[in-house]
Amino acid sequence: MSGIRRRDFVILLGGAAVAWPLAARAQQQAGRLPTIGFLGPSTASASAPWVAALVQRLRELGWVEGRTVAIEYRWAEGRTERFAEIAAEFVRLKVDVIVTHSAGPVIAAKQATSIIPIVFAAVGDPVGTGLVANLARPGGNVTGLSVQQSDIAGKRLELLREVVPGLRRLAILANIGNPNSVLEMGEVKAVASALSFEAATIEVRQAEDIVRAFQVAKGRVDALYVCTEPLVFTNRNRISILAAAAQLPTMFGAREYVEAGGPISYGANAPELFRRAGEFVDKILRGTKPGDLPVEQPTKFDVVINLTTANALGLTTPESFLLRADEVIE
Repeated sequence: MSGIRRRDFVILLGGAAVAWPLAARAQQQAGRLPTIGFLGPSTASASAPWVAALVQRLRELGWVEGRTVAIEYRWAEGRTERFAEIAAEFVRLKVDVIVTHSAGPVIAAKQATSIIPIVFAAVGDPVGTGLVANLARPGGNVTGLSVQQSDIAGKRLELLREVVPGLRRLAILANIGNPNSVLEMGEVKAVASALSFEAATIEVRQAEDIVRAFQVAKGRVDALYVCTEPLVFTNRNRISILAAAAQLPTMFGAREYVEAGGPISYGANAPELFRRAGEFVDKILRGTKPGDLPVEQPTKFDVVINLTTANALGLTTPESFLLRADEVIE
């Protein structure tokens, strides 16, 4: 290769990552709509309110689905092996940005491409799982919103202790195939130890493990802490039914679990996170590099309680607790 050609080759390679955010503009000029690849770790029905929030925010910012932007939806239905398959498909389709949530799908997307921007609407610990270099300047092609799963584990246990004052033995249900869940499980164990709780871990990897997990926990612990991620979210109805049958007061990380019959949750508002993710997508489609967009963290976390379930479990919910709750489902 001649000196001139080699120089040109290096410049092209070096400019590839810089030029990519401008692809949306170029494709519009060529008659192709800018395209978002939405990698849904769970199911379409389970994620409908979140997707609606994302699409609505995009519309407000001028990105109207089918008119000024195209969205390709793919659903993993809680199956980890689907993450890499979908990410590879989006690379083949040459989408302009990939939107997803939870560490597993983001890792799969990051492994599939170092060029296409990736926006995560919610990840428990993006630094701890190696998705970004730091929150202020993530670098690379990945950015989004952190939900601080591990950081608020202590608050969740304090709330659980309020409604289960005799809490001494705790079970932690976690999908150990998810790196965020592993980090969160470790933090919960540390906090439980500081509170003088006995903590047992119940590890799952697939939906079939969930029933066995409750067979192990039933009658042996006072309460259950569930680490939120796509597998358990997809199976939240089953988990709520099994927890009720085992008479286990359970702490969840999102209000959707309480809507499914779980007793209590503490976590960020997911539709609001997805609205914010729409703003990240807007900036990227207009030319901003993802690595220059700081990872955001929610400033508000909601306490949600299902009084019907709590009463069925024989829990006496303190008036002070109810007054602090952001939502009470009866």
